Amino acid sequence: MASHGLTYEGCNFLRQRLVLSALSGKRVKIKNIRSKDDEPGLRGTVLVYQPGLLYGGTVEHDCNPQRSIGYYLEALLMLGPFMKSPLKATLRGVTNDLTDPTVDLLKSTALPVMKKFGIDGEGFDIKVVKRGMAPGGGGEVVFTCPVRKTVRPVQLTDPGKIKRIRGVAYSVRVSPQMGNRIVESARGILNQFLPDIYIYTDHMKGANSGKSPGFGLTLVAETLNGYFLSAEMLSTPQGQGDPILPEDLGRNCAKLLLEEIYRGGCVDSSNQSLALLLMTLGQQDVSKVLLGPLSPYTIEFLRHIRDFFQIMFKIEVQKPLEDERKGGDKVLMTCVGVGYSNISKTLK
Repeated sequence: MASHGLTYEGCNFLRQRLVLSALSGKRVKIKNIRSKDDEPGLRGTVLVYQPGLLYGGTVEHDCNPQRSIGYYLEALLMLGPFMKSPLKATLRGVTNDLTDPTVDLLKSTALPVMKKFGIDGEGFDIKVVKRGMAPGGGGEVVFTCPVRKTVRPVQLTDPGKIKRIRGVAYSVRVSPQMGNRIVESARGILNQFLPDIYIYTDHMKGANSGKSPGFGLTLVAETLNGYFLSAEMLSTPQGQGDPILPEDLGRNCAKLLLEEIYRGGCVDSSNQSLALLLMTLGQQDVSKVLLGPLSPYTIEFLRHIRDFFQIMFKIEVQKPLEDERKGGDKVLMTCVGVGYSNISKTLK
């Protein structure tokens, strides 16, 4: 039992508990839910969730525009492989906002993480059909995911050096030149460190461009051993705060990527909780993953994993040697999986 308010953190708390409840089959009760505005006289409500089978199949959902599709996708990435039938989810709403990981980032980084655990197949993809920037939305994303009976244990401990950087500069309902200006300024920073850089521009028009103008950049650095570190930045939503120049956005996003590379590890900061969940659900063998410093979101998630699966991770801080140029302190996470088996999966 837990209590929390529906602030930004409260929404994340609620989502984490519900996902782990669905996977573990354990009933959850969340009390004292308050609205963000805390109206006078509102004492809060209680949510009781009794999980059942995860059916999968074809689903469509209109997402609340206050949170982007990425907020919903993060939960589906954790649940999708453990459904009865392969999932095809069509989500409509905001594809890119300042609060949650964008669909571009999740496609570039979350899917490769899941493939390391044996979750892969022909129909494993996130496709952006229409872009929809905040606040208006109007975007559409299709997520398809195969089902798996078990998750394999992993040893992801040596990220290797960065070999190349890829990215997408997207723009909707603004001049197509915005994308080119973003690319040029980002390359001005990154070319000082690496020659193999390719950032393509994605300018959607007409019905595929959503309801609000905007632009942004997602950058992904790939290591020699096949791991991905990412960073992203978006323009200020229409009517909210001071506008940002595409040149500033490109430069700032490039610096964010360099910061993420400094943090390092085999999984970037936006996918730490996904990797830790899959380690927990793995077969009854040892899994190890090297991460950068744990985010507050990840630390909260570890507490929930302990509540639902009684799994405690061994956490070892690794400091780089002074003569090594390997960024900041790393954290080696080790656990023995619970031997999770997908009871929902259709037998053939």
